Amino acid sequence: KSTTLSWQTYSRLSFIPKIMTKSMNRPFHYFYLPIITVILLQPQITTALNLIQSENNASLSRRQFAITSTAVLGTLSTTPKRTDAISSSPIASRFESDILTAPPITAGTRYTGHENLYFPSWMEGEWDATQTLTSTKAPLGLAFVGGPQGSLEVAKATMSEQEQRLNQPVRLKLKFVKTKFGVVEDRAFNFKSRLNSFAGRNVVASVEYADVRESNRAAVLAAGGEETDPLTTTVVYFKGPAAQKTFVISHGQDPLDGDDWSGYEVDRSIFALTNTNTAPPVTTDTEVVYEFRKIGNGNVVEGRLRLAGYLNPQADKLYFDARNRAVSLNDYTLTLKRSS
Repeated sequence: KSTTLSWQTYSRLSFIPKIMTKSMNRPFHYFYLPIITVILLQPQITTALNLIQSENNASLSRRQFAITSTAVLGTLSTTPKRTDAISSSPIASRFESDILTAPPITAGTRYTGHENLYFPSWMEGEWDATQTLTSTKAPLGLAFVGGPQGSLEVAKATMSEQEQRLNQPVRLKLKFVKTKFGVVEDRAFNFKSRLNSFAGRNVVASVEYADVRESNRAAVLAAGGEETDPLTTTVVYFKGPAAQKTFVISHGQDPLDGDDWSGYEVDRSIFALTNTNTAPPVTTDTEVVYEFRKIGNGNVVEGRLRLAGYLNPQADKLYFDARNRAVSLNDYTLTLKRSS
């Protein structure tokens, strides 16, 4: 923890060290994968964000990553036709269109101090989850997922990497806990589980909660909550010289409809190196849309997850051309089985 991340920006795009190789005759290369932490269970390790640092070149390209925010890529799609759509709620309908506009920011409008996305009661507990990428798209064109400069070379590399992940199930553990205010995800546990599972090895050193006005420990305790209640802001410290701070800047859910539930969350993430490198932090915005259905007695939950990535005005050349629309869409199927 050699550096404290500056705050102010967020996202569920996570970058994790994919390769850290050092050779006697070659410079260091850090390859980070965007993994998105989207929430719930799907941070997809979608492809190569090649933030490359060289011993001979102290400058790190600000954000030459293959995709912005959540999954990103080209126009591949192998999404199976759904004959059992879970619901037609307003939030669930965001699965049906490839043209999405970012939800309004709600952070700064709610000051309870214990804001969170609350899941249905039947989500409480520990789960063995399987997440499978079924479709990945760049609805506005490849240039929009080509990093800060809209590079087609970067975009094509991203697509190539992402294409290899289609229809490959990733298995991980997830946990949702009951609080006085409702059932919430155990973000510290789930972040670590997602990142390690999508990376295929242990890449996270630790995950800590951070206080912000909308969600902080003092307010939770004052309202009758517990010291262990999850907060909405997390800081992930990787085993390599990097850290990521994620804020929830918008969230909401539809009313529970029997055994069906839909909700969304928009995350802003700041990713930064924690060594002496002076490259500015990378900021990404990702919308996570969930749709869940309880099956039978509740020991199985089926659902789907969509990760929508948006450009950032501080970093992306094509931000104004995107007009607040999603530039990347990644769709997953989800199956959760209650851990024994």
